Amino acid sequence: MVRAMWKGPFIVPLPKVAPGEAIQTTARSATITPGHINKRFLVHNGNSYVPVVVTEQMVGRKLGEFAFTRKAFSFRKKDDKKR
Repeated sequence: MVRAMWKGPFIVPLPKVAPGEAIQTTARSATITPGHINKRFLVHNGNSYVPVVVTEQMVGRKLGEFAFTRKAFSFRKKDDKKR
């Protein structure tokens, strides 16, 4: 569902950090603005913090879109048989 245009983008105030240092946040629903380009974020995925580097193509999207909350599933055959 899209946010109403009259409300504007959902922007979360972020703490000031030293240049080159990652910004640690749990605000997955925060909109990426042009001021966030080339900044590093540590976005919480429910278990740990995932590093995200913002590029120009990410502007207008949410931080949580780039920190996956589920593991990739794969069928791996277990070799538990004694030979």
